[in-house]
Amino acid sequence: MKSRYTVGINEYKRMCTEELRSTFLLDNMFQSGQSELVYCEVDRTVVGGFLPTLAPLNLEAGKELASDYFCQRREAGIINLGKQGLVTVDGVKYEMNNVDCLYIGRGSKEVTFESMDPQDPAYFHLVSYPAHREYPTTLATQADANPVNMGSLEDSNHRTIYQYIHANGGIKSCQLVMGVTILEAGSVWNTMKPHTHERRSEVYTYFNLNEDSAVFHMMGSAEETRHIITRDKESVVSPSWSLHSGAGTCAYSFVWAMGGENQEFTDMDHIEVKELK
Repeated sequence: MKSRYTVGINEYKRMCTEELRSTFLLDNMFQSGQSELVYCEVDRTVVGGFLPTLAPLNLEAGKELASDYFCQRREAGIINLGKQGLVTVDGVKYEMNNVDCLYIGRGSKEVTFESMDPQDPAYFHLVSYPAHREYPTTLATQADANPVNMGSLEDSNHRTIYQYIHANGGIKSCQLVMGVTILEAGSVWNTMKPHTHERRSEVYTYFNLNEDSAVFHMMGSAEETRHIITRDKESVVSPSWSLHSGAGTCAYSFVWAMGGENQEFTDMDHIEVKELK
């Protein structure tokens, strides 16, 4: 497991492109036959990528967590960004198709990831936060998610938000909130108008991009915006002080995962476009 230390709102204003990328961008998270985990000091977030192409991969704690097993004091959310796969939690098998979600509760000891077809593998994306109590491990398919239709093609932001782990009728958790947003063809903007939520951080993971496409992830304060160019299956850690929005060179999808003070999805401080600089 690697560690990543972020910076404050004042320090970030002086950072060059490479410094921004090395601080906030998580790339190369999916390596064939390997697991990748990054521990971020922002809300003690762990972001992971599992690409099982040779043999099943195990979820290991690492010395950074100082625990006997990964979920000893943690909960985790998994979204499958690839083809059909299988996650086994303490002997119980959960079959996951593309954009299915699995919540893994605190106290789960043994977690393994495998692809149904290693030649056409599953890409398991993980986000984890500390947890203070146990909730049951639960699988939700895309059909189980709560769909929220937003935006319009006229504004280039027609999209559907699929809420999986959330407080209003979704999978129960301690602090993790998680889902997937899918843009319609012809739309490129997400989270527009942009917003902040000082009470929690967020991880954005972009996917369904071809090798010639990119998403310009917007961050910073309204008075001092920056962007990070992201590619397919790359993540950006967004601290609580930063706005977030983005525009792609084509339609795309992304996983959003939040953790912090509350689980209210609508707890957002919107920023008017005319205020951006």
